[in-house]
Amino acid sequence: MKPLVLNTIMLTVISGTIMVLMSSHWLMIWIGFEMNMLAIIPILMKKFNPRAMEASTKYFLTQATASMLFMLGIIINLLMTGQWAMLSTPNPISSNMMTVAMAMKLGLSPFHFWMPEVTQGIPLSSGMILLTWQKIAPLSILYQISPSMNPNLLMAMATMSVLVGGWGGLNQTQLRKILAYSSIAHMGWMIAVTTYNPTLMLLNLMIYITMTLGTFMLFTLNSSTTTLSLSHMWNEFPLIPPLILTTMLSLGGLPPLSGFIPKWMIINELTKNDMIIMAMFMAMTALLNLYFYMRLTYSTALTMFPSMNTTKMKWHFENTKNMILLPPLIVISTMLLPLTPMLLVLP
Repeated sequence: MKPLVLNTIMLTVISGTIMVLMSSHWLMIWIGFEMNMLAIIPILMKKFNPRAMEASTKYFLTQATASMLFMLGIIINLLMTGQWAMLSTPNPISSNMMTVAMAMKLGLSPFHFWMPEVTQGIPLSSGMILLTWQKIAPLSILYQISPSMNPNLLMAMATMSVLVGGWGGLNQTQLRKILAYSSIAHMGWMIAVTTYNPTLMLLNLMIYITMTLGTFMLFTLNSSTTTLSLSHMWNEFPLIPPLILTTMLSLGGLPPLSGFIPKWMIINELTKNDMIIMAMFMAMTALLNLYFYMRLTYSTALTMFPSMNTTKMKWHFENTKNMILLPPLIVISTMLLPLTPMLLVLP
């Protein structure tokens, strides 16, 4: 893709999301979603092949259905209240429709089937955008309509999402599918706390985005797409396997690392609101995620791929790909735990 075309498309994607974030008119929000959806399709098909075309088609059909449900919710709200302004609280019917539409856009269970397939069929750079930037706009809508949302619907989707996200990734060897199931589980954690403390959802989103960006950049260095290609990385980039180990364990929510902060605070918030069984269930399903992250770190950093003494070493001490943001992303995704007391005072 030509640089000018790529820059124009990326600008449209960013503009669509910013329009959703800044608008207070339901029609402008819907237009922002449409701009974002139509501009992301060429990015998903950046390396054109039948697999990418299939993934883009699945993504388009799912997002178009979600946009239709979202517009239906907007029209119902217009008929009930007589205004387009977002400041008015949506009525329960339109709120449920909007919640389901945003769940489809985010890939929450039971609308998660498209996400692993789409992420697997597109390049690593496109998958990075799909699993990070594309989450911001739908979650901002859920944040703004959180007072009128149905808590039972949210908890049902959150429970299924953390279970599917943990179970689905257990037998995967494709890194992009593993990160897609990880995204489903993280979205479940965010949705679970939306009713009680929406600010915690935003904190979880920011930490999730930094961890996922760092993980994708580490995979991009060696163009790794399977666990087998990760096991060869020690032979080319000897410094990268320990970094993958720490970011993976942070994604899993292991205590000394940054990924533990949102899980700790969400479990704390659920417990304060007498959702003890839900908090215990989510903590137990987090162990499933931690298992397949540990499996990846085992094949990457804790073992060496069998090699003969005559094998040529291919260590690349000079970086061949420009990853300016990788060092700060790794630092943020692993060392934020001392800031937790400051974050505990969030409203």
